[in-house]
Amino acid sequence: MEDKDLQKLIEEISLKYFNRPFLHKASFNHRLKTTGGRYLTSTSNIEINKKYYDALGMDELVGIIKHELCHYHLHIQGKGYKHRDADFRLLLKKVGAPRFCTPIQTQELKPKAFRIYECVNCHLQYKRVRRVNTNKYRCGKCRGKLKELGKRVDMQP
Repeated sequence: MEDKDLQKLIEEISLKYFNRPFLHKASFNHRLKTTGGRYLTSTSNIEINKKYYDALGMDELVGIIKHELCHYHLHIQGKGYKHRDADFRLLLKKVGAPRFCTPIQTQELKPKAFRIYECVNCHLQYKRVRRVNTNKYRCGKCRGKLKELGKRVDMQP
C-alpha cells in the first residue's frame, strides 16, 4: 500500500463513518515507533505507522484511521479532540474506533554494554552503564572502596 492508496482509504472511511469529507493530506510515516498513527493539529494532516499495517493487517489499519479521524473531525469542528475529552470518547464509541491500537513487538534485542564494579570490603557488585569515578564514590553498603572488574554485554530491548 502506498500513500495515494492510504489517502483514498481515509477519504472513503471519513465519508462512510463520519459523513464528512477528509480534505487534508494522509501519509505513512516510517519514523513512528510506538504509535499506530497521529493527527497533526498544526496542519490537520494524518500520519500512519506502516508497520502496524504490515504486522496486523487491514482491520487494525481501519481502526487506527477511525481513531485519527475522530481527532481530525472534532478539531475541525472546534470540539474536544484530545483523548481525555468527553466528545472524543463519545465519537470513538459511535464509530467503533479503538481507544488504543494493538501493540506490536518492533524492538529487536540489542546488546547493552555495562561496567561491573565491586567493593573491596564486602564484595558487593554494581552494574553501571556509565563510568563511575572510583576515587569519588564508595560502596553504598559498607562505604568501602570500589574497583572496576571490567565490561560485560547483555541482550536487552
